[in-house]
Amino acid sequence: MKNTFLILFFTLFTATISAQDGKKNQKAVIKTTLFCDHCKQCETCGGNFQSNMLKIKGVKMYELDEKNSTITVFYNSEKTNLETIKSGISKMGYDADDVKADVVAYEQLDDCCKKV
Repeated sequence: MKNTFLILFFTLFTATISAQDGKKNQKAVIKTTLFCDHCKQCETCGGNFQSNMLKIKGVKMYELDEKNSTITVFYNSEKTNLETIKSGISKMGYDADDVKADVVAYEQLDDCCKKV
């Protein structure tokens, strides 16, 4: 009887912890402005994304989709929020949904990454 109670307790405890972890891990797809088709491979653009996206506190991983001009961001909602992430993308020189690109950062992008 004692063992059954302990097993039941640990099962419920583990399920509660797992449910709480699921709430803090979020995924967001952000529409951005990419004007070239090689940003991931480009030394400047790809390096910009690699060095700056993961510097945003709470961002765990991102996927850049040049074809659809989106960035899928996986983040911890206890450490950051969507507006902070969008602001970080803006500071790299790209639009992020309704947040426009920072003008100074945009001017520092390679010509291939700017509107023609």
